[in-house]
Amino acid sequence: MPISLCPPSIQRCFNLDDFRQQAKRKLPAPLFHYIDGGADDEITRANNTAAFNNYQIVPRCLEDVTTINMKTRVLGCELDWPVLMSPTGMSRFFHHQGERAVARAAAQSGTMYSLSTVATTSIEDVAAATSGPKMFQLYVLRDNAINEELIDRCRAANYDALCLTVDTVVQGNRERDLRTGMTIPPQLTLKSLASFALHPAWCYHYLRTPALEMANLSQHISEGSSQVSSLGKYINGQFDRALNWAYAEKVAARWQGPFAIKGILSVEDARRAADIGASAVIISNHGGRQLDTVAAPIDVVAEIADALGDKLEIILDGGVRRGTHVLKALAMGATACMMGRPYLYGLAAGGQAGVERVLDLLKSEIERAMILSGRADLKQLDPSFIRDQL
Repeated sequence: MPISLCPPSIQRCFNLDDFRQQAKRKLPAPLFHYIDGGADDEITRANNTAAFNNYQIVPRCLEDVTTINMKTRVLGCELDWPVLMSPTGMSRFFHHQGERAVARAAAQSGTMYSLSTVATTSIEDVAAATSGPKMFQLYVLRDNAINEELIDRCRAANYDALCLTVDTVVQGNRERDLRTGMTIPPQLTLKSLASFALHPAWCYHYLRTPALEMANLSQHISEGSSQVSSLGKYINGQFDRALNWAYAEKVAARWQGPFAIKGILSVEDARRAADIGASAVIISNHGGRQLDTVAAPIDVVAEIADALGDKLEIILDGGVRRGTHVLKALAMGATACMMGRPYLYGLAAGGQAGVERVLDLLKSEIERAMILSGRADLKQLDPSFIRDQL
């Protein structure tokens, strides 16, 4: 988006961390910390980004970089650049435009949007909002009929790909949320309630727009209401700890299209994913929100790519904050990257305009880094692009 068309607060954002600061100002504290926080001591959350600094770029000089090609093909879709939008739940909590705004911004930028099972906008409404590439992220619940219905609804709505998240059979210990009361159901403290009062713009839109609900699931829960807190409590109790490879294979067979497994951190699991017919693995630790002290995705990309790069696509999800991060991941063998928190910061800061600016900034950083490193095409990114600093 041209900077002249952005609201003034968005014009002052020149990198993704600037958007984080804007989101912190715009959101009531419990909502900001829900986006920003991680599990336990948040070691993994911090290391996801810090680990990129362990690898240095090796630029090449006197290369013709007149024309830069960032186009790539991921999960059957032709994309203008190699960063997809990760699935994130309950986006309307953070801005009243919610998932529709993010999906439209992704389409405008030429990339893929991923809709969460626990979204506040339905599969069908997102499909109606944009014709851009779309993936649906499935959480497996104990009620198999719901899982199958969600898959079938995605097929009917012409989603391009399906993603099965496998690292959330129980919710991580997110202590920031315990402190702010951003739990399900909420248990807000006086300080937290005061934070809502100090953000009248957020409260105004909350009161003036349709009630928040987990739009893809609310019709199934007779004992609850349409309120997010009631539905969330139910869903947290419905995550299926019996989820296994046999069931993942059944999901892939029912979907019969491009299929990714999200939450992979080992060669062994990547190999199992290939064996059951997955099109891609998404190397992810859920943004450091599940099991703390696991590896940063960038630190396991190369070993998975070396073992299985010819059998499936490899997507890195976690810690991406700079264009150089994306290029390092691709040099190690990733097909593409995903990001979640940064676009939520942009959404909170300025709705669709904020998300578009986040994407424009990151896309520009990738192009600039390609020029300065002497690589005109993503195909030129290989292990020679980086040096292990350690």
